[in-house]
Amino acid sequence: MAAPEGQEPVAEEAQAEPRAAERHEVTTAPEAAGGRLDRLLAEALPQLSRSRLKALIEEGRVSSGGRAVTSPSTKVKAGQTFAIIVPEAQPAALAAQAIPLEILYEDKDLIVLNKPAGLVVHPAAGNPDRTLVNALLAHCGPELTGIGGEQRPGIVHRLDKDTSGLMVAAKTETAHRGLVEQFAARSIERSYLALVWGLPRPAEGTITGNIGRSPRNRKKMAVLQRGGRPAETGYRVLKVFQGGAVSLVECRLKTGRTHQIRVHMAEAGHPLLGDPLYGRGGTGSRRARSLPEGAQAALAALGRQALHAKTLGFQHPRSGDVLQFESELPPDIGALISSLE
Repeated sequence: MAAPEGQEPVAEEAQAEPRAAERHEVTTAPEAAGGRLDRLLAEALPQLSRSRLKALIEEGRVSSGGRAVTSPSTKVKAGQTFAIIVPEAQPAALAAQAIPLEILYEDKDLIVLNKPAGLVVHPAAGNPDRTLVNALLAHCGPELTGIGGEQRPGIVHRLDKDTSGLMVAAKTETAHRGLVEQFAARSIERSYLALVWGLPRPAEGTITGNIGRSPRNRKKMAVLQRGGRPAETGYRVLKVFQGGAVSLVECRLKTGRTHQIRVHMAEAGHPLLGDPLYGRGGTGSRRARSLPEGAQAALAALGRQALHAKTLGFQHPRSGDVLQFESELPPDIGALISSLE
């Protein structure tokens, strides 16, 4: 489904999975010997997503010779047979929760809002509720249930938990389908504002590099020499602070991959201020200590990556009208900029 920073539309990852408990057997063909277990199962059971199969393996629901195999990277042997138990799917139990929303536009088909930092977009492991989906269910009513899927009703793209800014959600199947098609066609206009360390050179350009899961840290994404998916980020320096120590940069996504802006800017040597995952300038770092005391305090108070989804433009899926929205910087990033000036 859609990934943070407005990646591929949610519907692209939706896959049909068994509703009742099922048992499958997969035997390794000679040509597949030496490969990874999760890859073998993904090729043999295309109705299950790779992430779903990985979870089943780690939960001990895959066995060989009566013994559970719990590592997705296990090397398989020719003729080896694996039994896979897919448990009965549990119905989604999404609760409507009254959470304040800053709504910029709404009609019978869609809603555009300003997501605050700290709000998770949809329920997942570690965040079962108090998400944007729960808030949308409370605001839009039960008719939202099932639009685009049980687990992520209405969601067509996503922002990271600690990225603030503009999002659009669908309220009807027609709107969901139309918005997903526009994201897939890359016709949605999106720009982001980011505070980065250093001064990018040239002041305007494009960063490219395939992005995939980091082989060293599975919680991170990385620019990969082999594998991954093509990614392209356009950037433009808008303002420079403290003699080039920090820059305000506008980023435009040509593609949409997980953490794309954060990964590409870090790869270019200009990680985002406050980024706990890709940043190399935490509050106690040499870079941070070089800033004025007020800026150091503002950076510590930020407590997140300095990234904001500023503009969003798309064609209304029903009327065909072009809608354009802009969001002002939130107070925490604004305060940091003021302290740098």
